[in-house]
Amino acid sequence: MVGLTELWGALGIGMLAWSRFLLPAAMFGAGVFLLIWSDHEAWPIGSMSLAQTLLGGDWEIVQHKSYAVLLLSVGMIEGLRWLGRLRHVFWSIPFPAFAIIGGLMLFLHSHGDHPSAHKIALDHAIMGTLAVAAGFCKLVSVRTTMPSGTNHVSRWDLAWAGFIVLIGLQLLFYSE
Repeated sequence: MVGLTELWGALGIGMLAWSRFLLPAAMFGAGVFLLIWSDHEAWPIGSMSLAQTLLGGDWEIVQHKSYAVLLLSVGMIEGLRWLGRLRHVFWSIPFPAFAIIGGLMLFLHSHGDHPSAHKIALDHAIMGTLAVAAGFCKLVSVRTTMPSGTNHVSRWDLAWAGFIVLIGLQLLFYSE
């Protein structure tokens, strides 16, 4: 749904007012999910304290919590942008920057001795590549945005939306 909403926006198709909040809500929801459920032995649901979770030396846990914080932060920024509270062009940069940083982090992310570690690594590599490409397209789109009021369909916005759709499709079939 998020990818389709981005695609509708890139094509200039009118959307229901509430649908513009799908992306920030999805990011915020994913951030909450990762923060709580990514590692059952870690804070906040496991036996490890917050300090042990972040400083205990388990790189996988630290990465999951880092992704959660990034998702929560960028989800909040995007929500505030859609509400019109953050209007400066600077605030359109965190989301594509997160896509690039998060995508690159996926290349370093490992599930250790998980029985499906090879499949997970391949899925992460594909998702990371799509995220980096999407972030790049969105950054270029932000830089080349047409003045408001024009009905110009940007190829960069279409590419961004296409990559988001592909990431969504991959996530539909992702399993560990």
